[in-house]
Amino acid sequence: MNRRQFISVSALSAGAAMISHGRAADTGGLRLDPRSLIGGMRKEEGSTPLDGASWYVAGTVDDGFEYLFPPGTLAKARYLAADMLLDGNTLIVFMLTLKEGDGGRQFNFRFAGLNQCSFRVRMPLSLVDQNRWGIEREGAFLKPRCSGERVDLSKVDRMRLVIHRKAPKPARFCMTSFTVAESEVPKIDKPVLTKGPLIDELGQSTIHDWPAKTRNVAEVRRRLQAQLEQAPRQSWPDSFTKWGGWKERRLSEGSGFFRTHNDGKRWWLLDPDGYPFWSAGLDCIRVDTTARYDGLESALAWLPEGQPEFAGIFSSARGDRNQGKSITYLAANLIRAFGADAWREKWAKIALSEMKRLRFNTVGNWSEWNFSREAGFPYVRPMDFRPRRSSYVYRDFPDVFHPEFLQDASDFAGQLADTRDDPAFVGYFLMNEPQWGFSSELPAVGMLYNTADCPARRELAGWLRGKYANSAALSSAWGTDVSFQRAASGRWEGVIPKEALKDLQDFSVLMATRYFQTLSQACRKVDPNHMNLGMRWAGVPPKWAVEGMHSFDVFSINCYQKKVPFPQTEEIHGMLKMPIIIGEWHFGALDVGLPSSGIGHLKNQVDRGKAYRLYIEDAAANPYCVGAHWFTLYDQSTLGRFDGENYNIGFLDVCNRPYDDLGRAAIASHEAIYDVASGSVKPFADEPEYLPNLY
Repeated sequence: MNRRQFISVSALSAGAAMISHGRAADTGGLRLDPRSLIGGMRKEEGSTPLDGASWYVAGTVDDGFEYLFPPGTLAKARYLAADMLLDGNTLIVFMLTLKEGDGGRQFNFRFAGLNQCSFRVRMPLSLVDQNRWGIEREGAFLKPRCSGERVDLSKVDRMRLVIHRKAPKPARFCMTSFTVAESEVPKIDKPVLTKGPLIDELGQSTIHDWPAKTRNVAEVRRRLQAQLEQAPRQSWPDSFTKWGGWKERRLSEGSGFFRTHNDGKRWWLLDPDGYPFWSAGLDCIRVDTTARYDGLESALAWLPEGQPEFAGIFSSARGDRNQGKSITYLAANLIRAFGADAWREKWAKIALSEMKRLRFNTVGNWSEWNFSREAGFPYVRPMDFRPRRSSYVYRDFPDVFHPEFLQDASDFAGQLADTRDDPAFVGYFLMNEPQWGFSSELPAVGMLYNTADCPARRELAGWLRGKYANSAALSSAWGTDVSFQRAASGRWEGVIPKEALKDLQDFSVLMATRYFQTLSQACRKVDPNHMNLGMRWAGVPPKWAVEGMHSFDVFSINCYQKKVPFPQTEEIHGMLKMPIIIGEWHFGALDVGLPSSGIGHLKNQVDRGKAYRLYIEDAAANPYCVGAHWFTLYDQSTLGRFDGENYNIGFLDVCNRPYDDLGRAAIASHEAIYDVASGSVKPFADEPEYLPNLY
């Protein structure tokens, strides 16, 4: 913006947001100040830990700030940025929205932050093209994610920042003005830590205290050594088969591998010997609790870089999705107890013994499944398609018409070769919650906007030529001037008319069907023995995506509700005629030193146990459901994992202390699960109090 433009902006009516030159939060550019506060948001006087910041207090969700500015203010900018620091010790989640006028399209950007540690909100304005679900976490700036619609920055004239989620107490934070920057905004290299380090030498929060907090290294060492001593004595009840199935009732001679089966009343899995198997699983059986610390080195009370004994607790830059430096305090605690050479094998013995103690019968997704294979303990495997020869056309949706997509699919399936003959292997998940599945746009629509030229675009143009006689007919049908060439190449500018969406949906059906069927066929060719457990969809799939899902053996859904909604399972079964497995669910609380409860929020650990029983026994009573896998074995780190999640969702904490209330509930449910599934026992019905979500 030149001087003349700036003068005209500054002369706006008093109803508009304030915009001025100057540096805010050391980011440069133009400064945006809110036109007004929304709801009960109030400003507090007093000094702040951040230069140029002000304190604010929000009593309820949707309290916030409203900004107005001339259209085009953001058109040439690269970033929106501000510095923040959250008081207290519980998560605050914010939602920033950009909007085209009063009734126009709206783009959403959600983020959170660590408490008592400054962070910089750095929002690349290129995100408004919706080609990414989110961006990398940076220091205490957590889980930045996109939603809503794509917007045209030349038309955006307003912005809101509101509290999206919070704990019951008022949310207090300080914040500088937002700046609109045309160049790269630097990251914070030395955050302000108002109460010193955030995480102690055991991996626990320093800004929380709770009765079961582990007090020293000696205590955690004694606990782990006792658990290892007890491990050989843990076993399933006599009513379970060697695979964790139901010994009382055999349904077939057995195939030697896990299978699906409908007995006329309900769906089951069958274990390799033909007994009913309802999959009570636990995700992430691995040395977890990873804390991402790049940019947060000063937030760690203990960082043993350069100490060979603890070299195994560090990891860094694990590919294009999980970047940065991480430290695993659980591993450090295991090294303290068992030494640097033997700790991992001893951990595996403890972990599998905990699975049997708690009566789980399936090692779930993202686990160190090799230990399960060696022990003959039923397990699943995760898969994640990433093309090496072909490419993506929209978010993580691949170009399924690329000539080398088939070879990429073959390479992807090849990883199943080493478990194809293992009877303990239950099956594989093709993928997990693809980013394109969270978009409000069809894959074909996103492709038109974001991929200028690719084989799938040319296939779209050829498909349209087969439907319409000429470009005039296509233009008439779509209600805009369009040609086959425009469909074949070049980024789409402007709004795609609603008249075009039927064709783009039909082509998205072809894209999705080719995607799922090609991967499924490739996997079946490598491994004909095990079940394809689907793609862990987040909810009921849209009807345009269903056709290719007939290639699955089981439909998987990640379902974070009080119960698995029966109408949804009935609808999915009606579309696909296959059983359903729950790939993820959990509940957490704020009473054990974590800043966030997780996706389900309860008041304490006793209620976590009640919620566990209510959910899993209701799922077992559902005739379409053949299993449910809790996410995860361990709590996440209070400092946050690679993307910033820091939830109380474990059966164990970072010091390997079990949550006894949750554990007792799981044992009771798992020992009754086959009676509940067969209908001879009613499911648990003592519903706890559910609190507003905090994640």
